[in-house]
Amino acid sequence: MKKLIAPISLALCAVVLLSGCVAAIGNRGTNPSNATLGQQLIDLQKAKESGAISDAEYQAQKAKLLENK
Repeated sequence: MKKLIAPISLALCAVVLLSGCVAAIGNRGTNPSNATLGQQLIDLQKAKESGAISDAEYQAQKAKLLENK
């Protein structure tokens, strides 16, 4: 009985660790470009208001977004 404890424990740990890998692989397809045009414009406005981008960059990106849709 004691001889089976180690292999069973090892197998159980492997299953638990590998199931996490499978879940992570399934989440790789998430693409932020799937956001709606409205959400992209809101995010762009927030970036401008926070000072992350300049007004010129904001206008250029906004025009690019509106042109593509």
